[in-house]
Amino acid sequence: MTALTGRGSTETVRMSARVVFGVIALVVGTALAIQLTLLFTGGQDANSGASLGEIPVGTRLVRFFSYFTIQSNILVLVTSTALFVNVGRDGGFWRVLRLDAMLGIIITGLVYDIVLAPLQHLTGWAETATIGLHYISPWATLLAWLIFGPRPRVSWRTFGFAFVWPFLWLVYTFIHGAASGWYPYPFLDVTTIGYPDALRNSAGVLVVAVVIAAVLTTLDRRLPSAVR
Repeated sequence: MTALTGRGSTETVRMSARVVFGVIALVVGTALAIQLTLLFTGGQDANSGASLGEIPVGTRLVRFFSYFTIQSNILVLVTSTALFVNVGRDGGFWRVLRLDAMLGIIITGLVYDIVLAPLQHLTGWAETATIGLHYISPWATLLAWLIFGPRPRVSWRTFGFAFVWPFLWLVYTFIHGAASGWYPYPFLDVTTIGYPDALRNSAGVLVVAVVIAAVLTTLDRRLPSAVR
């Protein structure tokens, strides 16, 4: 009887975790769909607050997928959906993907709250999309990880490989910016602040990312997890 009770409790926890990850995936997927709809209809960009009407559709798409915010939310969508399907998912590549989703979305939430939100004046559906992408997604993802895990999943090897994506994103951002004159965020805009300040800001964000990733790695080893 005790074994049956314990098994039932475990299944209840796993089902609860799947529901939470499913809701996160639904919210993020809806927010991305709203922003893509605005992109194709020439509405307001939830990332920059700018009107998209005068920009060619192809350019809008390239810029959309160039935002660290969008890439982070896509990672959250993919990993949350995967955990909804199989909450016990594991594997070397999966661990890096999951840590990247966590790292990217936490940075997205912090940078938006501290740096970008005061610069934007969003309305209508763009405001709805940004609530999902910049507020619900970061902190719901972090809270779900703190409660459900699953843990342990992060080694120091995983920690190292997780920085391949952010580094490549920065390289791409500066190469694309040099070719097009467009940068996704004002603190990286070389045409406005110059390379020294842009590189210094990049280094500052990377330092913050290292600290966040180190904290996540340490907590992954020490915190209890509803799903193990």
